[in-house]
Amino acid sequence: MRKASALYLFSLCLLLVFLGLFLSSCGKSAEKEEKEQGGENVVNVYNWGEYIDPEVISLFEKESGIHVVYDLFQTNEEMYPVIEAGAVRYDAVCPSDYIIQKMMKNGLLRELDYDRIPNIREIGEEYERMCAEFDPGNRYTVPYTCGTVGIIYNKGMLDALGVPYPTKWADLWDPRLKGEILMQDSVRDAFMVALKKDGSSMNTVEDQELDRARDELIRQKPLVQAYVVDQVRDKMIGGEAAVGVIYSGEMLYIQGEVEGSGMDLEYVIPEEGTNLWMDGWVIPKNAPHWENAEKWINFLCRPDIAKKNFEYITYTTPNEGAYRLLDKSYTENKALFPDMGELLKKGEVYRYLGEAEEAKYNKRWKTVKVS
Repeated sequence: MRKASALYLFSLCLLLVFLGLFLSSCGKSAEKEEKEQGGENVVNVYNWGEYIDPEVISLFEKESGIHVVYDLFQTNEEMYPVIEAGAVRYDAVCPSDYIIQKMMKNGLLRELDYDRIPNIREIGEEYERMCAEFDPGNRYTVPYTCGTVGIIYNKGMLDALGVPYPTKWADLWDPRLKGEILMQDSVRDAFMVALKKDGSSMNTVEDQELDRARDELIRQKPLVQAYVVDQVRDKMIGGEAAVGVIYSGEMLYIQGEVEGSGMDLEYVIPEEGTNLWMDGWVIPKNAPHWENAEKWINFLCRPDIAKKNFEYITYTTPNEGAYRLLDKSYTENKALFPDMGELLKKGEVYRYLGEAEEAKYNKRWKTVKVS
């Protein structure tokens, strides 16, 4: 009987140990789930890769006591269905202009309370005007970064070819540049070049204008070395092409890479006008911690934080307080900080056109690619 009792007690102890481990594990899982989705001191952030200084996240957590759960997306098109489905509920998301407009149209965003985001005063008036192009009244978006699309060119290579330095989109149809042109492998960016060249809006849905742009891209195609995206930067640094269509934010990195090499790479915004793009912070309508999201956005608008982010990301900051803190080597760089007043006269912001109208672009783009 004593032996049976001892065996019973031993079994009971083992059961209690395993039960304790199980409950501890469940507790940790529940704690982790609460921390990432349901806890009060958390903010779930969804952003592009390499689009924030990691130290900024640590500073926010230290100052606010709010834990940041940080997830990444690669494209607007990858991000959108995640927010639309709502299975994973984010508090702060950083999409681009036309996708923000689409999210607004489909009721996916929460209107911001600017009394809770006082640092919004640091955003420049011209950038607010730009934001209002896709978010009338600036009700849903706080600008984060912005820039232009222009032409990067290698002065030495163009000199050798006897080709003048480009000043307009039409220069990318110069037959002397055969095999030396890099175009963006993007339907809207490619059509923007052809549309602006001929004086049309890059948001047009007129069939005649789109047909003309399609035909111009087909006519240009024998001159194009490649349709690429990020590779424009690397190919230009490597001296593999004379000209390319590129985003302005790449120029600071490029200039740093070729410094001292004797290679002279310049950036120009074409005379016909170009795309002015903007990425901004928004709060999904189903955000579980929208108050923390507003604290997060307000923190990012603080001039010293916006400056820190700019120096890490190198895309134009719309934050005037941060601009005043920057070295002249940045502020006098026209690729990074062009004359916004002039740009707004000819430049345009991409708009969400609707599924049927976007299909017009996609259909014609397929024709260009297979021609």
